[in-house]
Amino acid sequence: MLENPNGNTLCIPTVFVSMTGEALDHKTPLLRSQQAMGEHAKRVLALFGHEDPGNIVSFCGPEQEYFLIDRHFFLARPDILNSGRTLFGARPPKGQEFDDHYFGAIPERVLGFMMDTERELFKLGIPAKTRHNEVAPGQFEVAPMFERGNVAADHQQLLMTTFKTIARKHGMEILFHEKPFEGVNGSGKHVNFSLGNSELGSLLVPGDTPHENAQFLVFCAAVIRAVHKYAGLLRASVASATNDHRLGANEAPPAIISIFLGDQLADVFEQIAKGAATSSKGKGVMHIGVDTLPILPTDPGDRNRTSPFAFTGNRFEFRAPGSMQTVAGPMVTINTIMAEALDHCATTLEAAVGAGTDFDAAVQDLLTEIITTHGAVVFNGDGYSDKWQIEAADRGLPNLRTTLDALPELVSEEAMDLFETYKVFNHREMHSRYEIGLEQYALTIGVEARLSLEVGTTSILPAAVRHQTEVATNLGALRAAGVEVDTAPLAEVTEPLTALRSALAVLKAALAADPGETALAEARHAQDQLLPAMAAVRAAADTLEGIVADDLWPLPTYQEMLFIL
Repeated sequence: MLENPNGNTLCIPTVFVSMTGEALDHKTPLLRSQQAMGEHAKRVLALFGHEDPGNIVSFCGPEQEYFLIDRHFFLARPDILNSGRTLFGARPPKGQEFDDHYFGAIPERVLGFMMDTERELFKLGIPAKTRHNEVAPGQFEVAPMFERGNVAADHQQLLMTTFKTIARKHGMEILFHEKPFEGVNGSGKHVNFSLGNSELGSLLVPGDTPHENAQFLVFCAAVIRAVHKYAGLLRASVASATNDHRLGANEAPPAIISIFLGDQLADVFEQIAKGAATSSKGKGVMHIGVDTLPILPTDPGDRNRTSPFAFTGNRFEFRAPGSMQTVAGPMVTINTIMAEALDHCATTLEAAVGAGTDFDAAVQDLLTEIITTHGAVVFNGDGYSDKWQIEAADRGLPNLRTTLDALPELVSEEAMDLFETYKVFNHREMHSRYEIGLEQYALTIGVEARLSLEVGTTSILPAAVRHQTEVATNLGALRAAGVEVDTAPLAEVTEPLTALRSALAVLKAALAADPGETALAEARHAQDQLLPAMAAVRAAADTLEGIVADDLWPLPTYQEMLFIL
């Protein structure tokens, strides 16, 4: 039930399909993929002696990062108002380098907003689990309780709608864009994935001795196979013009899809690759050095924020999804590639047992085969380092840096056969999603380019000219009075002003050029022509922001938007 000034609205989950049955939404393929994954998970469980394990479903825990700014600033920024991000803005003297926002108290105004949203979410059956400051100034995060993937996707969309409504009641605007402010951390929507049911719990719980937990190792190995074999599809599932600003930077997972297992699991699979796992690293202890505090156990798994797909104790955390997108897209991909991997595991074990192989030996052979063939995707190091870029290439891992690099993965023969085999998408549905991805990319950048041209021409350029005129007039008056003057201040503003005029002309020409007739041609034009032209306009404008008199500058600054709440 959604409450509004005119009464209450009953929102009923539904699906949206064409007259011929093709999926036109995100929910239909999510349900299809979950069904396929569950079917093959049950086959694996049957081999482990579970006669009637019940329906196996995927679970999802979407963490939502976002920015809050005062609504007056939002309304005074045409770029944020129309595109969700700042197309101009010089870096402030103080940013996030102290991490003081991350570790500080939640601002009172924001805390009031958070408490109101939690009340409204609770009415909708979406209990929030955590809320806290994020690392960038003005950035925050909320995480709801983990749920079935299908319900989590619905609730995530409701959460975003609720947040927008409540933020405005508090005189603020919420920004879900992946990179609303250049130079500070962007926002993601981490998808925590697991599978299981109420009877068996999570099938990704290793226990204290994972080397003895064969069932867990098979499901974990299935994840390794799935992520390695279909890394390109995982990257494509989070591809967008907005997420391109975030992925690959030293604040978000790299575009190279790899798996972090932690020391304990990595050691177990290394033993398996060499023959058999006979031990697991145990929990260590932490001595604080204070008599009044107890000795604390440490987790042998650890955590890696630089990994796109990290094991975090009883689930895998896919950190690449963008803060604006629905979690249904990544979940469809994860479910489907897991269906294929579990199908492979079940088929291999069934054939081995049918041929008379001892079941334990068959499991050992399967695990050895998977970690030997697909172990290259496991990486426990620093995903932000330049060395990893080189090492990943040597391992044969794809590095799809941009949306236009990633989207073709959707229409590869391997991908289309995969989704058709498990009855999630047919070829027409895959091609439609590829075309829509290209169209959305070109439209997004096109809107931003037109905004850059408009704001640059009608706001920033006139302000800079006024400043230049004032400087020239003042210098002229001093010179007429016989005072020797320094012309450096005039040259200081004239140089970036000339660069701005030139860059605006180039951007205007790029917008007027014929991009071509196909969706791919339009997207290529946006990437190769519009983005560089916009960057040149911004560079000149941001230089001018540091020169033009503050009372003449027409836009709220980063310093104001990020720190005044």
